[in-house]
Amino acid sequence: MKAENYVTVELVSRSYNEGFARSAAACFAAQLDPTLDELGDIKTAVSEAVTNAIVHAYPDELGRIVMKLRLYPDHSLEIVVRDWGVGIPDVDKAREPLYTTGSEERSGMGFTIMESFMDTVKVRSQVGKGTTVTMRKKVSRRMGSRV
Repeated sequence: MKAENYVTVELVSRSYNEGFARSAAACFAAQLDPTLDELGDIKTAVSEAVTNAIVHAYPDELGRIVMKLRLYPDHSLEIVVRDWGVGIPDVDKAREPLYTTGSEERSGMGFTIMESFMDTVKVRSQVGKGTTVTMRKKVSRRMGSRV
């Protein structure tokens, strides 16, 4: 299925860019006329994915994060967050609740949160080459939806 609309945003891995990514995703998703709950789900999932890239992909340096957003005819949104950081040695382990490679203040719930708010979450990673998180959510059709 071909995307009806798309945008690509590139960020440096600074913590304050998480808020920008979250807002950009919400603004783009607004074309689907989501409910406030759906919009909150999208913002939370993006926040977790981008924060993971900032904290875990580039623990000792700044790096590049690219977020791609696509709208599809079936009223779904695809969000891809990619980094070129350290990668994840064991993706299955990283997806377990409470597992973290971060400091004590990290909850280890990032992937679990993404999975609870999105319909699908796919994670591809290669050590030393980076990680790609692909999330999809179908937004309910409401009166007045443009897409």
